[in-house]
Amino acid sequence: MAFLKFNKAELVNLSYSLKREIILANKTGAYCNTSIITCNTRRYHGLLAVTLDRFGGDKYLLLSDLDETIIVDGKQFNLGIHRYGDHYEPRGHKYVIDFTADRVPEITSKIGQVILRKTIVLAYNSDQVLIRYDLLQAPSQVKIQLRPYLAFRNIHSLTHENAEANMHGSEIPGGRSFKLYPNFPDLHLQTSRKMTFVESPFWYKGITYSDEYRRGFDCTEDLVVPGWFEGTLKEGDSLIFSASIAEANPSGLSTRFNSCFNHERKVSTGREELERWADLLICNHNNRKKINAGLSWLYTGLLRETMVTLPGLTLYRDGGKAEFEQILDNIVADEQERLFRRTTQVEAPLLFANVLQKYIEAGAEPAKVWKKYGVVMRGILESYLPGERREVAMQPNGLLWAEMDNVALSWMNAYIDGRPVTERAGYQVETNALWYNAICFAIEMEQKFGRAKSDFVTKWSGIRDLVFSNYQNCFWNAEKGTLADYVDGNGQHTEVRPNQLIAVWVEHLPIDELLIPQILRTVDRELVTRRGIRSLSPRDEGYRGVYDGTQVERDLAYQQGSTWPFLLEYYIEASFRVSGAAFLKKAEWLVEGFYEDLGKHGVGAFSELYDGDPPHEPHGAISSALSTAALLSIDHLINKYKKED
Repeated sequence: MAFLKFNKAELVNLSYSLKREIILANKTGAYCNTSIITCNTRRYHGLLAVTLDRFGGDKYLLLSDLDETIIVDGKQFNLGIHRYGDHYEPRGHKYVIDFTADRVPEITSKIGQVILRKTIVLAYNSDQVLIRYDLLQAPSQVKIQLRPYLAFRNIHSLTHENAEANMHGSEIPGGRSFKLYPNFPDLHLQTSRKMTFVESPFWYKGITYSDEYRRGFDCTEDLVVPGWFEGTLKEGDSLIFSASIAEANPSGLSTRFNSCFNHERKVSTGREELERWADLLICNHNNRKKINAGLSWLYTGLLRETMVTLPGLTLYRDGGKAEFEQILDNIVADEQERLFRRTTQVEAPLLFANVLQKYIEAGAEPAKVWKKYGVVMRGILESYLPGERREVAMQPNGLLWAEMDNVALSWMNAYIDGRPVTERAGYQVETNALWYNAICFAIEMEQKFGRAKSDFVTKWSGIRDLVFSNYQNCFWNAEKGTLADYVDGNGQHTEVRPNQLIAVWVEHLPIDELLIPQILRTVDRELVTRRGIRSLSPRDEGYRGVYDGTQVERDLAYQQGSTWPFLLEYYIEASFRVSGAAFLKKAEWLVEGFYEDLGKHGVGAFSELYDGDPPHEPHGAISSALSTAALLSIDHLINKYKKED
């Protein structure tokens, strides 16, 4: 039985099928993303988007769609589907009878007595999408037409009819190549069987993306259809269509398709899906490994996301220490400015200590780790001293104060009309917990593997003691049994948020260990759900339980109530610290729901966030590095405590 499968009733129901998306990615930074009935609902949707160094390394959508028309006994049946305003035309989804995605997406359509299966593969090592059409059943020979919709634009933008577009292609073996605008690469469209290309360039105007419309964004664009490929098939025949920025050999397309198809491992469990996406979210563009924060629209090589996800995506996926160091080395080389001089996510550089701690815990030799990365860790700490950074600095009490007018200086960085929703200026609970942990770690490593009596150890031991003596007094609120989210000139801000979990998760605790159960009880009572941890308690007047609607409505909910799967890692690890193996059953219960949702949102992938309110529908990036890494880390913890039990 197929692991991921939808029936005809589900597929023809647009309110159901348009919310479920195909998402394919490869190591070059290319992706293919659309709905399970291949109707594009986002500006990011398309059959081939690629990373282009010539345009600064951003992703560009080249091939938006490919419509199939079947002609039987002179009658045309268009299998495509597009939205124009409030109408869908054509309505090819009504012919879809089956969809599976255990290895790659396979969509089966039935037109009378004709049954056609479409299989989509993204090449694992090149910017190429391959689509195979298998005519499974036909009473007689049928004619097939393939109409490509060309975009040639940044994935974040939309395109419209213009006189600059070159709508005429060049003939190449087995097809045509197109370059709508100068400086773009050629897009080579080729087929494995001999087909005629009928040139008939035309702008299809007003294609509407329903998800963008619902969010209040610009939602319509015009796409170029330069003509169509036309050929014939009989029962049992196969046809392969290739779109690539490199010209292919038409006679080798069948072999190429089979190679790419077989490269995709058949998936039968949720753990296998986790491992597959952990691998795909590590991009190897130009042989430089970096972490993609989330598909299809988040960026690659972000500092904070890399620090948070690196252990989960590598060490807890397959124990890949070499890959771990490659990614870490690349982020250090690329992010000197944020690591040592300035950043709007002030906690991000401090996470470097946690990354090294996880690496050592996974078996790396501590002396070698410190020899290689000690200079980075020491440099990060020094950068938080007074006068070094504009946005954050150590105060006389040893704690870090972060403040810039109208700038959100943490991971909670949603904005509305240029103003942060959660500015949190002052002493932040998580930043200072990470600060204390980083100092303790650096001192410990320097004492063991550096010069134990060095000026660094002497200087930072005093700062460590100062931070510890002031942290709990600053943040602890005994009346509410919680840590303040942040403290400013007006005192403690005690809205219940998940940031305090960092203080009970770090290896070196900045608080009395006896406080941990009280903090966890508060978090459990107000923030914990079966789809992660809420970003704000429902008891708070600012709580927004549904992440939907306009941009403003979604930004209000983004970190004001939305549930985040990645925060579960902190909660579960801290709970294991308190309860040991007795927490196993609850830990398993808390992650079961994510595997139940693999047929939602991005089919087979793990979503960035969920509604804070039941039934906790998924939203955000379709395949999130944060969520994927956290689930792998939690799986590692569960297995660890099972062995101890």
